[in-house]
Amino acid sequence: MQTLVLNATWQPVARIPWQRAITLLFLGKVEVVEEYEDKTIRSVTFEVKMPSVVRFLRMLKRRKPVIRFSRENVFARDHGQCQYCGKAVTRPEATYDHVLPRSQGGGTHWENIVIACVPCNQRKGGRTPDQARMKLKVVPVKPTRLPDTLRLTFAFQKGMPSTWANWLRDMTYWHGSLEED
Repeated sequence: MQTLVLNATWQPVARIPWQRAITLLFLGKVEVVEEYEDKTIRSVTFEVKMPSVVRFLRMLKRRKPVIRFSRENVFARDHGQCQYCGKAVTRPEATYDHVLPRSQGGGTHWENIVIACVPCNQRKGGRTPDQARMKLKVVPVKPTRLPDTLRLTFAFQKGMPSTWANWLRDMTYWHGSLEED
């Protein structure tokens, strides 16, 4: 069973296992907002209803987001374009090219990996762009932020506990069709 977590301003921020919710409750970090009516947690000395929704009592410090080095993030940084010819490339046909090939001492890091289309990657081969007489559109760097390609929001969906409905936006509100006048 999962527990919905709200921040101190009553906004949903996570779903956690009920065991973690109980730990946070005993540490005095959260309060129980909603409980599962039919689920009870029992020990030798006490009995408590399983929390369905909990709320942090204090504001959480926001950590500076760390941009993870991954294929998906390299693709986002390069805007899905081959960095040699500028052609738009879909994720399945994108290749990840070492600007300075590993055979010549190049590493796998932000400053040495770019998106390339298959023809450009094959043309470049195991050479540097200069050796292959190719020019990079943009010099690769570690990004400080990525383009907003996907935003995750918590939305109430079929199968979720009914006690969460008050705290999550209804998916049909955002994805349903609008009525025309």
